[in-house]
Amino acid sequence: MGWKKELGILAWMIAAFLFAFFMPVNEASFREAILAMFDLTRWYAREHVILCLLPAFFIAGVISVFISQGAVIRYFGARAKKWVAYTVASVSGSILAVCSCTILPLFSSIHKRGAGLGPAIAFLYSGPAINILAIILTARILGFEMGVARVIGAVLFSVVIGMVMALLYRKEEKVKEAEQLTFPDVPEKRPFWQTAFHFFTLVMILIFANWGQPGEEVNSGLWYWIWSNKWLITAFFALLLLVSLLFILKLRWPYVLAGALLTAAAAIFFSSPLIPMVVGMAALSIITIVDKVDPDNREWTMASWDFAKQILPLLALGVLAAGFLLGSTHGDTKMAGIIPNEWVMWLVGGNSFFSNLFASVVGAFMYFATLTEVPILQGLMAAGMGKGPALALLLAGPSLSLPNMLVIRDVMGTQKTLVYVLLVVVMATASGLIYGAIFP
Repeated sequence: MGWKKELGILAWMIAAFLFAFFMPVNEASFREAILAMFDLTRWYAREHVILCLLPAFFIAGVISVFISQGAVIRYFGARAKKWVAYTVASVSGSILAVCSCTILPLFSSIHKRGAGLGPAIAFLYSGPAINILAIILTARILGFEMGVARVIGAVLFSVVIGMVMALLYRKEEKVKEAEQLTFPDVPEKRPFWQTAFHFFTLVMILIFANWGQPGEEVNSGLWYWIWSNKWLITAFFALLLLVSLLFILKLRWPYVLAGALLTAAAAIFFSSPLIPMVVGMAALSIITIVDKVDPDNREWTMASWDFAKQILPLLALGVLAAGFLLGSTHGDTKMAGIIPNEWVMWLVGGNSFFSNLFASVVGAFMYFATLTEVPILQGLMAAGMGKGPALALLLAGPSLSLPNMLVIRDVMGTQKTLVYVLLVVVMATASGLIYGAIFP
């Protein structure tokens, strides 16, 4: 009813007024939290948006436009070999930039069209858990060992949880497989190797543009060599992308050449790598949007834009909230947030069973937009959160949320949803305990 809506608006207005009226602007801790909020936001904007997020949006656009649903079904649907289905489903998250809610339409679609429950659950979990961008940010900001643990844990979780779910509901799965094996094979618009090549070049650009510097004491070895030459390696894959744009997407060569020359000029005349990256992505966007030959080319950029519209505002809010609540800690900067470190250490400090279980349960019910778990955990760890509970939250949080659970319940029922959530929480808690014991 209309009066309920008006009462809701009134409640928000009263809450905003009370916050403004009682705002503790004279408190030093409050002022430092405000500064920490903007400091962390500035750092994220400078270090992660252009080189990490923007290329990832184009990669997500490739998935949504150039890879057909029929191809996905063919690899981990009911007709696929089990080892193939689970392998593809468990690592598919590495090529998706989605949150726990964005993955739901894909999960619902493949679940209803013939994918087995096990592979579908593996895909549902891995989708938000191990996308490439999240892996890079986790390793770069929270530490290399945390990034590796997240990858191993997420892949292992997706397979184990999927197989357990398939085993528990094996009878009805056999009936469903028999009924849903009639999904037709849809011919691909172009050979798969061409789409794979195009996708591969974008992923390599993302990876090497964000290749982190090893410790200051390290000045040799493969990792150091790659870091020292990462822009030459990135430029090589950028040339391969030009080949893909010309011969696979068949964009007009004068436009592609002009965009390449502008990008090269920006790399020559500007010392910051951010400038040529922005110029290159802007040129790519314009070239594909004005293309008249293949509508998929324009759709690619528009799909990438849709991802940006969906993710960037949520990520910005997440970073602002993390800075205000938990502080800003990066490099030599250490600014406290509004939440006292003692509270954090009491709830999730150390590596006790309670701290890991608490982190898993809270993470399961909270909503994390894509990548927001990284700045939140950065602040929590700086405030005293143990490494074990941090990994537990990483493994439970991004793949689950209360909105996510409600939709999953509508797709596969209350019982299966409860079993799925329980499996995630139990495995995240156990993983946190093990990791915390190994890396105290």
